[in-house]
Amino acid sequence: MRRLIVLLPLLFAATASAASPDQPKAGAERPNILFILADDQSPFDLKVYNRKSTLQTPTLDKLAAGGMVIDAAHQMGSWTGAVCTGSRHMIMTGRTVWHLPGSRKKPNASDPQYVPANLADHSMAAVFNAAGYDTMRTCKKGNSYSAANKQFTVVKEATKRGGTDETGSAWHAKQVLEYLHDREAAKDQDPFLIYFGFSHPHDTRDGKPELLAKYGAVNHTDKNSLPPANAKQPSLPSNYLPKHPFNNSHMNVRDEVSVSGVWKNRDKSTIRNELGREYACSENIDIQINSVLEKLEAMGELDNTYVFYTADHGMAIGRHGLQGKQNLYEHTFRVPFIVNGPGIKPGTRAKGNIYLLDVLATICDLTGIQTPETCEGESFKPVLMGEKETVRDVLYGGYCGGSKPGMRCVKQGEWKLIRYESAKSGDSETQLFNLAENPGEFLAQHHDPAVMTLVGTKLNPRMVNLADDPAHAEKRKEMEQLLLDQMRQLDDPYRFSDQP
Repeated sequence: MRRLIVLLPLLFAATASAASPDQPKAGAERPNILFILADDQSPFDLKVYNRKSTLQTPTLDKLAAGGMVIDAAHQMGSWTGAVCTGSRHMIMTGRTVWHLPGSRKKPNASDPQYVPANLADHSMAAVFNAAGYDTMRTCKKGNSYSAANKQFTVVKEATKRGGTDETGSAWHAKQVLEYLHDREAAKDQDPFLIYFGFSHPHDTRDGKPELLAKYGAVNHTDKNSLPPANAKQPSLPSNYLPKHPFNNSHMNVRDEVSVSGVWKNRDKSTIRNELGREYACSENIDIQINSVLEKLEAMGELDNTYVFYTADHGMAIGRHGLQGKQNLYEHTFRVPFIVNGPGIKPGTRAKGNIYLLDVLATICDLTGIQTPETCEGESFKPVLMGEKETVRDVLYGGYCGGSKPGMRCVKQGEWKLIRYESAKSGDSETQLFNLAENPGEFLAQHHDPAVMTLVGTKLNPRMVNLADDPAHAEKRKEMEQLLLDQMRQLDDPYRFSDQP
């Protein structure tokens, strides 16, 4: 059987066995699942999505080389500024964004028409427990579906965003390593589901000193000064702006005004330093993943394990003049997604058109477990096995953590529409992008000579918002109707002022 990914120099090659090649083992050797989740990470931080990135992630690079990178993986949306709350509910249940439990303030949350009773009993760990899997979880505390989290047999939760092994990402890796050690000592042969979550690179991005130095960054804490410039810091993103050009309906959210080390600053020094901190934290995550994969390899478990790597949502950090995750540009609407395991052809890519809420259906499909009826996600196993390029044609995104209705987007083919409206301020904006010609979603403001000089870009005149271009009036109308159709289909409780 081909091995997943091997991080020891002499073990990179695939191996063979008497079992059917490239297929999960049967019976008592059902495949394991290692689901790894970063907290706040744009796909464009990683080299597998952005060749210009200086972030060093050799473990993820090897996972990608030995498996599949999905180019269009998305987080469906949120009703709150804590975008991870909705995202993690969706991962656990496979439910769409408006069909999730939550507080009284969350639309549809208390309506049994939209949220099934006892949903936690049909969530990820509960389903795998019932199928005879051992289940373990480590992750940050809060902003999640606590009733579903409690279903894991072993739970080790703590928010660890410090710059030491005890206060940072190594703590989460330690919990997994100790669990695997105990499993090995007990000679446990049951298949496992491990939910391996990190608290970084979410702010405050206090990286380890040696990794901060590598990326020329400091843990800046003085509001009255700017962090020092350093040539080692990551370059400004290509779609950087010093300010977002309009009110997107939630410009006063914490992420945009209160993140330690950034606050409201969007200058070159601040953004490059913060990216350096982000990279330091992300490389440490890569190091910790390596330690767990090496342990699985030593135990002989890795060759029968599906390894998933993703994040709960993307992140701006200077892109479009924004800092947080409360937007629907590609750097935030999309998430990194790498899968490696039996039957997945090494070094492949697929568009996918998946949501994070598809994970539950997919891991059930890969392990031969019946997907719960409450799950609304689509299995993308056919994508992983090279049988299909995508699982759906249209993708929807929504955010209304601030003024309502807030932001909505829809994608189909090479086209993407984003709408913004604040009933409170009266602001209303529409953006239309051809992502084949303008994948960075560049705006007119990106063409400012001062911005292009600062970033080092030279943009094609067609790389702009096309919503008000008469040549694309029909496409805009078509995409606006498609958005309304998706809002209706997904029981979106809000409407824009010109929608029926």
